Amino acid sequence: MSNSAVLVLNQNYEPLNVCNAKRAFVLVDRGKAEILEHAEGVMRSARQNFRRPSVIRLIYMIRRPRPQMRLTRREVFVRDRYTCQYCGKQTRDLTIDHVEPRHRGGRHTWENLVSACRTCNHRKAGFSPEEAHMRLLSEPRRPPASSYYVFYHYLENQSDWRKFIPGWEQYEETEVVAAS
Repeated sequence: MSNSAVLVLNQNYEPLNVCNAKRAFVLVDRGKAEILEHAEGVMRSARQNFRRPSVIRLIYMIRRPRPQMRLTRREVFVRDRYTCQYCGKQTRDLTIDHVEPRHRGGRHTWENLVSACRTCNHRKAGFSPEEAHMRLLSEPRRPPASSYYVFYHYLENQSDWRKFIPGWEQYEETEVVAAS
């Protein structure tokens, strides 16, 4: 139970990170944080039981740089809302396509990667979209880093965190559509 995940919010309720329940309890005990939500279960000490925290808020404001998005397959699919960027088909069976093929000097960057269904990726092959007579539905670009991207993998099991993660609803709709 002491290793379970706890959402840490800044003084202004902005999500900062995730720590374990033991670390969260130490922050609360030292007066550096307050508990906003409790999880099921207890933490035991030699003399006492304590309700396990789920969400804590720091008492003082912490300044930190904005997180940068990691370039992964899943993040490209999330950015493109699990939609083929050539035909518009929404599916979970997607591939990654380099708009400018790598063998022609295309780079592995946000601006050169799109989600494509297997049929469109096979049809485009090693050509540029113009040469393959295919058109992109939207111009690929680096997505803005949001709290959702940092914490989305926790939201399925930690539903009480959702109210603290701005914008999670718009991505939840995407996940439901992509799963069907």
